[in-house]
Amino acid sequence: MCEDPTLAYMPVDGVARLVHGDLATMIIGGLGSLFLQMLHPHAMAGVAQHSRYQSDALGRLLQTANFIGHTTYGPSTAAYLDIERVLSVHEAVRGVADDGVAYYANDPHLLAWVHACEASMFLAAYQRYGRVSLSEAEADAYVREMSQLARDLGAQDPPSTVAQLWAQIDSFRPELRLSADAEKARNFVANGFVKGTMQQIAHRLFVQSSYDLMPEWARHHIGVLPSTGWRQSLVRSATRVVCAFVRRFVPPTQRAPASV
Repeated sequence: MCEDPTLAYMPVDGVARLVHGDLATMIIGGLGSLFLQMLHPHAMAGVAQHSRYQSDALGRLLQTANFIGHTTYGPSTAAYLDIERVLSVHEAVRGVADDGVAYYANDPHLLAWVHACEASMFLAAYQRYGRVSLSEAEADAYVREMSQLARDLGAQDPPSTVAQLWAQIDSFRPELRLSADAEKARNFVANGFVKGTMQQIAHRLFVQSSYDLMPEWARHHIGVLPSTGWRQSLVRSATRVVCAFVRRFVPPTQRAPASV
């Protein structure tokens, strides 16, 4: 972990280090991000046609986790190498989606969608289940810190406040739908790759928690009904218990004290 503010890619006293350092909420937010991302048929087509997500789901998740870790906690030199590596891999991710429209993974518009999904769901999961309450200013600071990564990846018009972030997500709504590839991905992510009884129980709970983070219109697109009333309360209460349990074995990372 880089603690030198002159060398670190992200602020050592930043909110991103707090949010990304909580494994349980990152799993929930990561699942929510995946479900949101797959609603864009061009982003989903790239995954379906070029990714090994079904044959090596854990390996792909580990790659994503390493990228987030390096850009959040590492020095700028390592972060930029990882960013260049991602952009290089994306160069080959091109094709035609099921609507007959060509897609390209490094398209700034698609990159903006993927970034918005990740930032919104990571933040929403931490706000609901994180160990520390975030103020509105801290939530905006998180979005602002993440905007630098979005710009370096080539995303179009990355937001710098929570309000801008959700406005950007809303702006994509006319483009979103559950394609056949997305339906397969949804079923796989929800049911397909976790082994062991206890792990499956926790995974299903986290899947329900991730659905609960999504806007109602997104849940409608993905094809799941929102939990309401006592069911919603039960899911949220059980998720808080599991998150606390995870933290006992994987303590959250701490951000550095703010500079005076």
